[in-house]
Amino acid sequence: MKMTFPRSSHNWITLIGATIAFIALSMIVFLFAISTILREGHTYLGLVIFILLPAVMIFGLLLIPLGMLIERRRLNRSGVIPEEASWPRVDLNDIRHRNAFFIFTAATTFLLFASAVGSYEAFHFTESNTFCGTVCHDVMHPEFTAYQHSPHARVACVDCHVGSGADWYVRSKLSGAYQVYSTMADKYPRPIPTPINNLRPASETCMQCHWPEKFYARKQRLSTYYLSDEENSAWNLELLMKIGGESSAAGLSEGIHWHINPDVQIDYIATDKQRMEIPWVRYTNTKTGEVTIYRDEDADFDDDSLAAAETRTMDCMDCHNRPSHEYRSPGYFINQAITTGELPRELPEIKSIAADLCAEEYGTHDSAMAAISGGIREFYEDDYPELLESRPELIEQAISGLQEAFAKNIFPEMKVRWSAYPNHIGHLDFDGCFRCHNDRHQSEDGIVIKMDCNLCHTITAQGPPDSMTYAARGAGLPFAHPDGDDEDWKDGLCTDCHEGLNP
Repeated sequence: MKMTFPRSSHNWITLIGATIAFIALSMIVFLFAISTILREGHTYLGLVIFILLPAVMIFGLLLIPLGMLIERRRLNRSGVIPEEASWPRVDLNDIRHRNAFFIFTAATTFLLFASAVGSYEAFHFTESNTFCGTVCHDVMHPEFTAYQHSPHARVACVDCHVGSGADWYVRSKLSGAYQVYSTMADKYPRPIPTPINNLRPASETCMQCHWPEKFYARKQRLSTYYLSDEENSAWNLELLMKIGGESSAAGLSEGIHWHINPDVQIDYIATDKQRMEIPWVRYTNTKTGEVTIYRDEDADFDDDSLAAAETRTMDCMDCHNRPSHEYRSPGYFINQAITTGELPRELPEIKSIAADLCAEEYGTHDSAMAAISGGIREFYEDDYPELLESRPELIEQAISGLQEAFAKNIFPEMKVRWSAYPNHIGHLDFDGCFRCHNDRHQSEDGIVIKMDCNLCHTITAQGPPDSMTYAARGAGLPFAHPDGDDEDWKDGLCTDCHEGLNP
């Protein structure tokens, strides 16, 4: 039996559409087989298989009926097909109709099945970390790099940025459509602003794994710092972090996470987009109904501004605002690199020169790498020429170590560095806790939100490693600044001097 097709299908538009659809389908099947059977993959392979090629195939399929419609109208005008027969007619007793019907039915069934599989795979691909982090490589490179070195490196991006439920999925895809446009048109800002105002509430994302009733008792923490002197002198600081109560049985009765105690509600008003300036705080005891309002005495914030401002209820993200995309300050990652040996402590003044090089702003990654290499070499050529002859391997180790640490935290092309994204945990590089705990917020009856370090942690030991000072059991030590007799630090905040460069 000879296979025949309707006369209206005999046109170039339909033929081209069928050819495009067939080639696209063949490529989808071939690439899918390669990626599945041979387990060969690439960053953009899923994008091609499940998004680009299906779009090309659909375009080709649309050309088929379009060409048939145009050809049928032409045949109507020429009188080949009577005007009264302009609408399609299905007669299974006619072999041409029967062939067309079975071809259409088989093709439609196959395409529906393929579309279901493809849509499912496309959905999973657009939800994958690969899609989120590497498809738009230049734009997302800083975020993806920081994410890979974060505590949430094994948590999928969408678990935090989208969460469960169809409504937020749709919302994220609508937002993503504009992001695709801005990327293609090169209209995105540098650095990418933190989506503070349209983040999903922490109760629907963070608290799917962390929740107020799940807490831990106090935790001992040891940090090693290196001074900017010739010897890169070490300074240890041991802190007992008051995450919750003194024991797990005490729960959230005190300590850092007291702020999310279910019996407590903290509301505040911020006057800037990054929530760095907080002139007004309200404490509510949800059990007793007690309410206390604190105002920053030095803030230029009147009652009219208060009435017009947004009042936000404090949650996880008000402190943990960079849980997976934290860009470490040079003071932090240089200390880490010296501790791990990536930066050789034997090199005199390596802490100082490394901090100076990282403080500079560079136009590109390559220029930063060249400046680090040239800067370290030039410094030791001028000040310690004997080291270039006796220990050249230390110079090379310092260069590679600082370059690697720099590349994980500073991204010149996107203007991403620690100072672009304030981190509200702690109070060394940014005000963080001191946004409220600064001795300036006071209630009408004189209660002050104190700048008391012991609210969150207790110093149990401090000093050079070979001559540490230890606190008595159950007690704490007053902070001793490594600068010794200089006590100017007591008159301000940590950020007045440090700013991410010299902790």
